[in-house]
Amino acid sequence: MSELRDFVADLLERKGAAIEALGPDGLEVLAPEPVRKAMGWPELAHLGFGTERTDGAIPIGLEGDWLDRFGALLADEGRWSEREVRPPAAVPAPSDPERVLERAIDLPNAVWRFQGMSATCTRCLMLGFRYTAVSDEKREGLIWLAFNLGTGAVVSDILARLRPALAQMTDWQAPEQATRSAAGLGWSAARLEARLRPLLDRQVRDSMEPFLRAMRRRLGRDRNRVHAYHDDLRSASLKRLAALAGAQGDRAEADRRRETLRVAAIEREYRAKLDDLRHNYALRVTVEWVQALDLYVPVQRFDVLIRRRKGERVIQLDWHPLVKTAELPPCEAGLGLDRVRVVCDDKLHLTEPAGQAPCPSCGKPFCRACYPACSRCQHAN
Repeated sequence: MSELRDFVADLLERKGAAIEALGPDGLEVLAPEPVRKAMGWPELAHLGFGTERTDGAIPIGLEGDWLDRFGALLADEGRWSEREVRPPAAVPAPSDPERVLERAIDLPNAVWRFQGMSATCTRCLMLGFRYTAVSDEKREGLIWLAFNLGTGAVVSDILARLRPALAQMTDWQAPEQATRSAAGLGWSAARLEARLRPLLDRQVRDSMEPFLRAMRRRLGRDRNRVHAYHDDLRSASLKRLAALAGAQGDRAEADRRRETLRVAAIEREYRAKLDDLRHNYALRVTVEWVQALDLYVPVQRFDVLIRRRKGERVIQLDWHPLVKTAELPPCEAGLGLDRVRVVCDDKLHLTEPAGQAPCPSCGKPFCRACYPACSRCQHAN
């Protein structure tokens, strides 16, 4: 809990509280009125962050609503920032750029040629989202996505590897004007949303998959239990009803009517229990943006010539010296999470294979970056 304790101490000090550490897992807080009102604490509060706490200490942890309270205290502070990353030592450029590109690019229907390499700076946008899934249980998680705004590539994996190195760099430097100019302009809100929405949806679904599997398993178990219980009751009533089929007299008729009503009541109760299960296991998912960071990082930019039949175009792809890894090529239709790209005939767009798959309606292949719908049958993507 040391990281949480350090975060809370730093936040409260910024809000005007006097802080004193009490051992490795405690804080003594003299809180001003705004902090007391927001957190519900007395003026002098003892906070405990470990499993063992002193008497009278307020337990602070990741459970409960403490993160929401600290978030309300932060308001919009810290939700966006920018930073220029300067490595402590110069990293030499790759000696064999073509070998680097062979590991980064896979073009089944086209060829590529390395054209040149230059040192520059690029702007990478990191976005953090928190999702909350509520069913019979609750699941929360964080999703980090990142884009290279200079080349258009998805660089979430690269920046995930870069984050530990950033945490060790204590100096936080704002980008200089020359760095901003070299990195170029950012994206419009419409372009960012178009790239972000399908990628975020995919990442949230993948992150929630273990939670969903467990939920379906519990639902199947409860549904089978409810069915077995009511099926036994119904079968017993039907057997008694079958035994009364040949009986005569008023009493037998009354028994048949009672068992018929009992079967109907069992079926109503079974349907009601299924409705309860549907309500209890109904899934509600919310996703909210929590943080953004503009990173200006040094890169080696490769110019790569793409050839498809008689057409050719030049794309740019960055090699990141801080992690010594080349990013994936840009993807103009699809998520672009692997290295395989298919090149279209008309405008030489680079897409994932599904971006040029046959139309599900008429079977004609077409490029989703060129056309929003099939040119033959007008079936939309």
